[in-house]
Amino acid sequence: MAKLYFHYSTMNAGKSTVLLQAAHNYVERGMVPYLMTAQFDNRAGDGRIASRIGIGQEADTFGPEEDLFEKIKNRLESGPCACIFIDEAQFLGSDQVWQLARAVDDLGVPIMCYGLRVDFQGMLFPGSATLLALADEMREVRTICHCGKKATMVVRQDAGGHAIKEGAQVQIGGNETYVSLCRRHWREAVGR
Repeated sequence: MAKLYFHYSTMNAGKSTVLLQAAHNYVERGMVPYLMTAQFDNRAGDGRIASRIGIGQEADTFGPEEDLFEKIKNRLESGPCACIFIDEAQFLGSDQVWQLARAVDDLGVPIMCYGLRVDFQGMLFPGSATLLALADEMREVRTICHCGKKATMVVRQDAGGHAIKEGAQVQIGGNETYVSLCRRHWREAVGR
């Protein structure tokens, strides 16, 4: 039975690594996965999912207004596909998450989404909020704060290492911009 999965965490927890490993498992068993990532996140190159540990894979991309039900339906009509993998799922629109749920229900294909739960201000991303509401199964990919506790928050930093408290919800960046922290150290960093 097909399901909609949401694997969530903070920055630098290894979500893309887990996605790439799961997709590789399908390939090893002779099955074909379909990988997608956000169109505007091209840190690893256009249409590429990559991990900090050096592994990567080519992927299709999705734009903010794209109908993902139709995209998946067209992909399934072009040949076999055992599972859909979506990286950077926090950038999905709420309507797009509903389209993914419809693809699971009506097309019978499992969809595994990987993304951030909250932004640097401690707020849910719209795509993540809808995934938390609709996913059949949710799994936390864990990472740790510098104190050793589980990191559940992320702080955005300027070039001097100071926490940024305001700004656009989305700013593409990696280790140079974001640090994962436990709630206590996040509160200290942002003055809450």
